[in-house]
Parts: sequence; structure tokens; C-alpha cells
Amino acid sequence: MKILFQGDSITDAGRDRSDPHNLGEGYPKYAAKFITEMYPDEEFEFIDLGISGNKTEDLVARLQSDFVDVGADVVSVLIGVNDTWHHANDCSWVGAGEFEGRLRTIYGAIKDTGAKLMVLEHFLLPFVDKLYWRVDLDPKIQIVRKVARDYADIYVPLDGLLAAALIGHDMHEYSDDGVHPNAHGSEFIGKIYAEAFAKIK
Repeated sequence: MKILFQGDSITDAGRDRSDPHNLGEGYPKYAAKFITEMYPDEEFEFIDLGISGNKTEDLVARLQSDFVDVGADVVSVLIGVNDTWHHANDCSWVGAGEFEGRLRTIYGAIKDTGAKLMVLEHFLLPFVDKLYWRVDLDPKIQIVRKVARDYADIYVPLDGLLAAALIGHDMHEYSDDGVHPNAHGSEFIGKIYAEAFAKIK
């Protein structure tokens, strides 16, 4: 079974881009570990094509080469925080209709290949310097949820799950900047990923 991880820096996680099977140091590495442990008698091919800085428009631009042509059985997509972050300085937010249209293009192309689609919700931990992002981020999360209902085989509500995990814990246990998970945060997401994968395998 071929599993493709797609997204931005959270998925890229310092991977060696010359080797698509290199999973970097983020959640794909942990997800692959947990999935392999769950199914020791099965063979999996894990591919990470996440690229730091990517937004939804970048995923649309590389749909053919980095999604369709890969021929994966399962494709997971974690994208969206940069659609807010890259416009945060002047609050020149991407319009809701444009954001939704890009997601529909991405998810639709994946489903047309016959692959199962796992949508991972983008998230933001409550670091004070980024709290104002919520003005744009929260509505976009709702759009992701809306579009996922039309296309996804499984939805992983990471923003909510991380918010729950932070109760009684320092947020620095999961991330150093509110956006990029550290090793503990990546392992946390990787375990959730593996549990979600088990529901659609």
C-alpha cells in the first residue's frame, strides 16, 4: 500500500527532497512508525512530498506531478496555515471563495485517482504573537471541514485535538512557535494519524 503525505513545512519537516521516501523529522516519520507497528505483516511504501512554505495555490500547481502521477492508495493533506500566515502582516486575507475553490480542486483531483483521502485540519497553538491570525484561520478551518464533508474518507480535527491536549500542559511541549510541532508534537500527530488510517485501511 502506497501512502502519500502532502502539505507544507509541517509535512516537509526537513526531509531530504532528493529522496521522496525520506520522511523528515515530523509527523510522517511517526505515522509511518506507528502504522508499520500496527500492521507488521503488511508492506507499505511511504512518500513525503510536503514542501515548506506551500499554500493551497501551490498544491493546485503541482497536482499532476506530485499527486496524480504518484498513484498512491491513500493521500493525506495538511494545508492551510500559510494561506493565513503569509497574509498576516497586512491582513490581506485570501477570500473564502478562492480558498474553498482551491480545496475542491485538490481534493477532487485526489478522489478522481481512486485514492482514499485523509484530510488533516490545519491548526494554531495559542502563542500570543499569533492569536490575531484566528480572525482568518478559524473561518478557513470551517471551510476545510465543509469541503472535507464532500470529498474526504476520514477527517482529523487537529486544531481541536491539540487544543484538548494542551489542557494541563504547557504549549511549548508541542511546539516552539505555535505552528511547527516539535518532536513531542509530531509524535502526537503521528499517533493520531495512524489511528485515523486504521479506520479507512
